[in-house]
Amino acid sequence: MKIPYPVFFKRAEDYPKWLPAATSVAAVLLAFVISGVVLAATGADPLKVYSYFFKASFGSWGAFSDVVVKATPLLLIGLGCSLAFRMRLWNIGAEGQFFVGAFMASAVVMVPLVNLDTTPRWAIISLMAALGMLGGALYAFIPGILKAKLNINEIIITLMLNYIAVLWSNYWIFGNWSEAGFQMTKTFPKNAWLPRLADLAAEFPAFSGMTAHAGILFGLIAAVIVYLIIYRSKWGYKITLIGDNPRAARYAGINITRNTILVFMISGALAGLAGMTEVSGVVHRLQERISTSYGFSGVIVAWLAKLNPFAVILVSILFGALLVASREIQPSGISFLIQGITLFLIISSDVLLKYEIKWVRPAQETAQ
Repeated sequence: MKIPYPVFFKRAEDYPKWLPAATSVAAVLLAFVISGVVLAATGADPLKVYSYFFKASFGSWGAFSDVVVKATPLLLIGLGCSLAFRMRLWNIGAEGQFFVGAFMASAVVMVPLVNLDTTPRWAIISLMAALGMLGGALYAFIPGILKAKLNINEIIITLMLNYIAVLWSNYWIFGNWSEAGFQMTKTFPKNAWLPRLADLAAEFPAFSGMTAHAGILFGLIAAVIVYLIIYRSKWGYKITLIGDNPRAARYAGINITRNTILVFMISGALAGLAGMTEVSGVVHRLQERISTSYGFSGVIVAWLAKLNPFAVILVSILFGALLVASREIQPSGISFLIQGITLFLIISSDVLLKYEIKWVRPAQETAQ
């Protein structure tokens, strides 16, 4: 009896619409299974670790509020990466754009650019958001113009620009903006803070201690806008066409150079806005460690969501939960282990979108 074996056949037709979502869910579940095996090998109890993980992240409204805080920058960065990846522009520089956005937003307070005592809170926050987006967009313009005009590999450029952005931020944090020589600026005045749910505790006691801030609204609005751009606009069709077939797009008269620069800048603007939400909504100052690798985690979020803006919301919450739980569970690196395994499985699962697996039974051996 011959045992059948799997064979990959290139798909002659488009894959089913449900397949991308199914592969993402399967990748997450398999990542938890593999991580559980690793935990067991180190002597830990995977079921107890995962039970505590879910309790630390979703066991109360307060815990979920912390998850939303961590998910906010991931959501904005994931949306920016999704838009760029849709056009096959590999923006791996969201971390640097995040830092530049945080720096520009902080400049509103640290320079200061407005009178912090008399300017209304909404005006200060609006200016911080605008400058954060502008900083991220201008920083993303560098790899955008180099890719569009000289066809220089954007992966290398964006990776190197990450280091420059972090060092630039550190120069000011350790220098002119340092508070008493520490690696942080002074605390921003409260009218430069994004509103939190805890601010409403007097009227709604249930919100007491909740850290979720208004930055999540920026993310949700951005998700709707990016969705409309990709799926409901002619420009979104052009972006997809350029990514799928640049030669056909050029033949159709689409300006690839302009669109490359513009998409890069929008992607950077969203990462810059993420930086603004972190300094204004969470730490209320610019400091050395304002990012727990949000820029790189946002890449995983975008891939896991299959570049779907609304799916990015759900995946951001999942990864926000991983970051929250990593503060509580041991070993502390389990969340990053799950992230790494998930990214590997997501990239690997793309083969299922291009190839179909069929079980083939070997032909009977010819009798001698």
